[in-house]
Amino acid sequence: MTGGELPRQPDPELEHRILEAASRLWARGGEKALTMRAVAEAAGTTTPTVYGRYRDRDDILSALRLKTRRELFAALSQTRTLREAFQRQVEFAIENRNAYAMLFDGVARPPSLHEPWPSFNLVRDRVAKYLGGNPRQHNRLLLALWSLMHGTAILIIRGQFEGVLRTQTIHACLDAVDAILESARMKRMAHSGPKWPADLILGEGKRSRTGSGKNDGRKSKVGKRDGSRKISPSRIAG
Repeated sequence: MTGGELPRQPDPELEHRILEAASRLWARGGEKALTMRAVAEAAGTTTPTVYGRYRDRDDILSALRLKTRRELFAALSQTRTLREAFQRQVEFAIENRNAYAMLFDGVARPPSLHEPWPSFNLVRDRVAKYLGGNPRQHNRLLLALWSLMHGTAILIIRGQFEGVLRTQTIHACLDAVDAILESARMKRMAHSGPKWPADLILGEGKRSRTGSGKNDGRKSKVGKRDGSRKISPSRIAG
C-alpha cells in the first residue's frame, strides 16, 4: 500500500451476485452453460475473482444448493401446520423457480443425496408429531407427499399456470395432502410394492441411501435401527 491508500474492502454483495448469475446461467443452459468465465461476466466481475471464492463449477453448484436450502428452511420454519408448510414450499418454488429447479436436479444422486435436506426433516418431524412414532418411520409417506407437492410446483411453473388455475391447482394439492395424512392417521393407507428397504434413508446427509447400497460403494450400517437425528439451522451444510 502506497500514498496512504486504504486497503480495498471486500464487496459484501459479490457472493450474492455470483450465485444469482450462476442460477440464471444454469436455468438457461444447465451445467454446460455454467463456466467460471461465464459466471464472472454475468456477475460483472473477473474470472480470477470467482476462482478466489469457488474452486470450480461443482463448488458453485454446492453453494447454490446450500443457499436455496437455507432460504427454503427459513420459509418453512415460519409456518405452523403441515398444510401451511406444503403451501409455502409450493409458493417458494414458484417465487424462486430457477434456484428450486437447480436444487432438485439430480437430488437423488451424489453429491446432493449426501447433503442434508433440512426442510425434508422439518416436515418429517411434524408428521411424526402428528402420527406418532419416529420420524424415519414416515419416510415412505414423506416421499409420497413430497412427490405430490413437487409435481404440483413443477406443473405450475412449466405449465405457466396463472390466476384461478394456479390457485385451484395449489388447493387441490393441499386437499390431497390433508386426505393422505388423515388416511395415515386412521391407518387406512394401502402400501403396494415391496416393503420399504431398511437401507433407504433420505434427508440425513452422508447417511442417506437410496436403498441399493451402490451410491458411494458403501453399504449402510444403519440396518433396521430406527432413529433420526434432527438437523438444526446452524448445522445445515451444502
